[in-house]
Amino acid sequence: MTPAEIDGLDWAKGGGLLPAIVQHADTGTVLMLGYMNREALAETLACGQVTFFSRSRGRLWRKGETSGNTIAVAALTADCDRDTLLVLGRPAGPVCHTGAADCFHGQPPPLATRLEFLHRLETVIAERIAAAPESSYTAKLHAKGPSRMAQKVGEEGLEVALAAVGADDRQLVGESADLLYHLLLLLRSRGLSLAEVVEELRARHHARERAPDS
Repeated sequence: MTPAEIDGLDWAKGGGLLPAIVQHADTGTVLMLGYMNREALAETLACGQVTFFSRSRGRLWRKGETSGNTIAVAALTADCDRDTLLVLGRPAGPVCHTGAADCFHGQPPPLATRLEFLHRLETVIAERIAAAPESSYTAKLHAKGPSRMAQKVGEEGLEVALAAVGADDRQLVGESADLLYHLLLLLRSRGLSLAEVVEELRARHHARERAPDS
């Protein structure tokens, strides 16, 4: 959303306020619900930090202004009726005043929350490579170059195949985890990410959906 789009929202329906749902940009977890008036939305867009209109205080309120637990805006959009806002953000700490990560305690974690660990793992791999500590298996393997990393991916792929036909499910899961880790390391060594692999899969899927029946 851009500042030019603010006037096109349906401010009249809610008496000058729009509900703003805040969702974690990486995990998909619903973090909280607040309200924005025109000024709060303009401030949010201008500073990149979630800013609400506090109905109890009667003024603008930047999330985390006292606690430091701000929420950085990744994206912001309105719904089809232009009377509700969806904010994708990244919190700098607990969102709820109780100290919980979000205001909807006990909500079942979405699948994205579990898959998001792969992104965190990519970050850890990058940090280990940059630090290159002597005790880091990641740094040592990376230092051996792409041929050795590629060899490890091949070895782990074979282990997955063998586990699939001759081991229990737990071992198959473990070998698959080893394969994913080494694949992420190999991709990182080439300046690539898992997101690019996912996008390739998505593009192939969409291409097949659009292809005429043979």
